Amino acid sequence: MKYSVIYITLLLSFSAFAQEQLSLEDCYQLVDKNYPLAKQQSLLENQNAYDLEAIKTQALPQLSLAAQATYQSEVTQVPIPNMGIEPLNKDQYRATATINQLIYNGNRIEASLNAQKTNLKTQQKQVEVSLYQLKKQVNQIYFSILLLQEKNALLEAKQEQLTTRIKEVKSGIEYGTVLPASDKVLEAELIKIQQQLLDNNYNKNSLFETLSLLTGSDLNPKISLENPELTAPLQAGISRPELELFQLKKEQIQANEQLLSKNNYPKLSGFATGGYGNPGLNMLDNSFQGFYTVGLQLNWKVFDWNSNKKERQSLLVKNDIIDTETEVFNLKTNMELRQQESDMQKINELIATDNQIIKLRQGVLKAAESQLKNGVITASAYITELTNLFEDETNLKTHTIQLLLVKANYNITKGQ
Repeated sequence: MKYSVIYITLLLSFSAFAQEQLSLEDCYQLVDKNYPLAKQQSLLENQNAYDLEAIKTQALPQLSLAAQATYQSEVTQVPIPNMGIEPLNKDQYRATATINQLIYNGNRIEASLNAQKTNLKTQQKQVEVSLYQLKKQVNQIYFSILLLQEKNALLEAKQEQLTTRIKEVKSGIEYGTVLPASDKVLEAELIKIQQQLLDNNYNKNSLFETLSLLTGSDLNPKISLENPELTAPLQAGISRPELELFQLKKEQIQANEQLLSKNNYPKLSGFATGGYGNPGLNMLDNSFQGFYTVGLQLNWKVFDWNSNKKERQSLLVKNDIIDTETEVFNLKTNMELRQQESDMQKINELIATDNQIIKLRQGVLKAAESQLKNGVITASAYITELTNLFEDETNLKTHTIQLLLVKANYNITKGQ
């Protein structure tokens, strides 16, 4: 029982810890799952299922009903006297039911089904592309929050240093080794740090609200964002869903071209019509009669003024347009990748110089701390050196987060 309680406690602790961490990949997955546009995937499948069923009904028997009542100014008469043939009524009635069954139409139904399935794949890929393009927006917000977290950590470290210095300075004032009011200068700087922390927290809360809307999740601003380890993609080519979309559009054109080609095939169907009316099929019988007819019907559009041919040529032009769009997309993507590679190289060099500057600043600040403690320099001079180090450390953190952002965008641009 004791071990069970310990296990449960550890499990609850782990769950609570897990909820306090959020990774960049978690944000991507939340967007793919919860963003309103993601619902279109299942909606498109439902719509496609109805469309496919509607197309399949073309192969089923088609029943139609018709009824009419007419009054004619003249009726057919037999111009032979004394034949005992009663003339037709001028008011005539007819009700019919007709069943048509498709026998052959050049596999046009199969072509329509194929075109509809290709259309579904294209629409779903378009949704995927739209969701994929949100990732850079997620990157911008995520790394902005991460930078604020890093700045807060630096401010808290600076706050701790100042608190220690204030205690030392007050002790020096008490023993006459430090100028009076030096502690007030440090305390004023401490209040400035509190202002900066407050401003950062408001900005972070605002960014978390935006990220919550994007991911469709109620994210607590106290959640700690993980610092991702990002590397450049290994593959040489571009692997973006947009390229798959272009290919699916071309397949859609091919499916529509095959469907158009079926329009010139003859259409053969059988029919059966049953009816009741006055007159029936026997025009000489002036009474209500039942009747029926059965037969075959062939429809073949032999000449359409090259309409079908022109529509197919239009599809070929559209295919060339998609090739052009693909070429433009690859060109723009490669240009963006080259710029991002240049940015990564530049930021890496800046980080190297940041580390050199910080190392020098730390030595200067260490000397300033000793001088302040012994009353050699003023508190203002110490704050200047402390602020210089803080700004340089902030530059390092900023460049580090910028490098991560560029790497994350590079992976998205590449399609990693």
